[in-house]
Amino acid sequence: MGTSDKPPAPVPPTTFSKSFTTRIFSDVAGDITIVVDGEPFLLHKFPLVARCGKIRKLVAEMKDSSKPLSHTELLDFPGGSNTFELAMKFCYGINFEITISNVVPLRCAAGYLEMTEDHKEDNLISRTETYLEQVVFRSLEKSVEALCSCELLHPHDDIAEASRIPERCVEAIAMNACREQLVLGLSRLNRTSQRGDSSSPASSPEWWIQDLSALRIDYYARVVSAMARTGLRSESIITSLMHYSQESLKGIRNRQERTKLDSGTIENEQRNVVEAIVSLFPNEKVPLSFLFGMLRVGITINVSISCRHELEMRIAQQLERVSLDDLLIPVVQEGDSMYDVDTVHRILLCFLKRIEDEERKEDDETEESLIGSTCHGSLLKVGLIIDAYLAEIAPDPFLSLHKFTALIEILPDYVRVTHDGLYRAIDMFLKGHPLLTEQECKSLCKFVDTKRLTQEACNHAAQNDRLPVQMVVRVLYSEQMRLKNIVSGESGEEGIMLSSSQKLSSGVPSGATSPRDTYASLRRENRELKLEISRVRVRLSELEKEQVLMKRGMLEKSGHGGTLLTSLSKGIGRMSIFGGAKEEQRRKANRKTRSRFKGKTGSNRTESMF
Repeated sequence: MGTSDKPPAPVPPTTFSKSFTTRIFSDVAGDITIVVDGEPFLLHKFPLVARCGKIRKLVAEMKDSSKPLSHTELLDFPGGSNTFELAMKFCYGINFEITISNVVPLRCAAGYLEMTEDHKEDNLISRTETYLEQVVFRSLEKSVEALCSCELLHPHDDIAEASRIPERCVEAIAMNACREQLVLGLSRLNRTSQRGDSSSPASSPEWWIQDLSALRIDYYARVVSAMARTGLRSESIITSLMHYSQESLKGIRNRQERTKLDSGTIENEQRNVVEAIVSLFPNEKVPLSFLFGMLRVGITINVSISCRHELEMRIAQQLERVSLDDLLIPVVQEGDSMYDVDTVHRILLCFLKRIEDEERKEDDETEESLIGSTCHGSLLKVGLIIDAYLAEIAPDPFLSLHKFTALIEILPDYVRVTHDGLYRAIDMFLKGHPLLTEQECKSLCKFVDTKRLTQEACNHAAQNDRLPVQMVVRVLYSEQMRLKNIVSGESGEEGIMLSSSQKLSSGVPSGATSPRDTYASLRRENRELKLEISRVRVRLSELEKEQVLMKRGMLEKSGHGGTLLTSLSKGIGRMSIFGGAKEEQRRKANRKTRSRFKGKTGSNRTESMF
């Protein structure tokens, strides 16, 4: 920013500038030509010197050098030639209207020309400041429009910043938004009290949210930060962030199309938008759909690592509420697997860290009831979601065994109530990767606990040709043990609870155990007991649903529901009596056979399936 006193080749004044000066002093010829953006203005020194400190200094310098000032050029003039014309009209006393669209350029031009009160009262700086204070800053909509006009001054933003115009616009927008929020809340409260209805009506989005989408990202970030400081609701801020992202990130292109962009300009702008919006997230929870949308866009345009980590951390805070489609994040690079498994792996790490912190906090506070822990319920839900995710990505031929097993290993074994989902995922992986070696198949199948497979899954596994022989043998052995427990009258849930109680009773610390190890052992046993109770509750609810459905179906098939149920119960009772007698006879026969066998061999060894 400066002036150039070297007289260039004479440029004849435009017709506009000729008529401009002719209207003022038709009998006095102009004695100074000022060029702004290549357009010359033939003017008079006297009215300019009276109000413009900058031109007064230029004239004084030329007098000291004994060279009359007749031609000069104003470089980097804010607002261009149109704003300069308005400033000259003000110097000549010509009336014109100050509006929202021209007040910011006029204020910057007045500061550039040093049109202060020191040279003349009620100068242009004072006039524009009065308009800003009394008209612009009292309205949210006008403050937004004025802030948008600051963007048009680029690259002369420093002039506006020196006048603190953007800063004052930002504060005015924040204060007016809070005022709008307060008025809206009071009006809703009055309507609710008049109706006598305690339920509040659904909150409609604030009208100013759409107006803020017109701002440049740096100005928008300043506005949102000011709103958060002044106490605007987090819901309104999140809604505004979502709307701004939707408007600013339209047309995110795929990798092939993005290579055609000129030097990555659009991609850099979008990257700045994403990183700025993520940094503006309030402490409250952000909708998962918005977080996953920003994460997908961020991966596509390669945002910074810190930005991606923040998104992954926020997703992990509510991972138990995600859906399978949310986790299916496509990979940008070609030749890799279809889905971004590494990102899901990092999200799971953040989730487990969160669970660990919550458990530590629960242990430090007062003791909770065993059923009231929320973190264990979250673990069970995430276990189901990850098993479904594993089954979805398993058929991908480009998915490596290492990444697949890493997702299985990252979750503790106790988060899975049953292993049906894990078995299904491993079976899909074996089907999609037929070239796996036998050792790789064995290492993959070792993650399945056959004792936790349901009857349907065991039947499928026993006839599955893709499984290793050892896996099939383990399934058959588990089925044999299950049948034995059924014959002996023990349920699976009772066995689980019995083993848990035995673990708990056997975990009494000895004198050689340190207090820290004792505390860690008790924490682990407490967690396992909570999970066992959760599993039993889930199984109990399933059994209750099955019972209700069976009763309903039986009643629908028979018009005499009571008679049918009574006859069925009597029949089942007879079967249990006769079945019990036959079972007793069979046991006696088995005992005799065993005694004869022992007598012949003289050995008490028993053979096992393993």
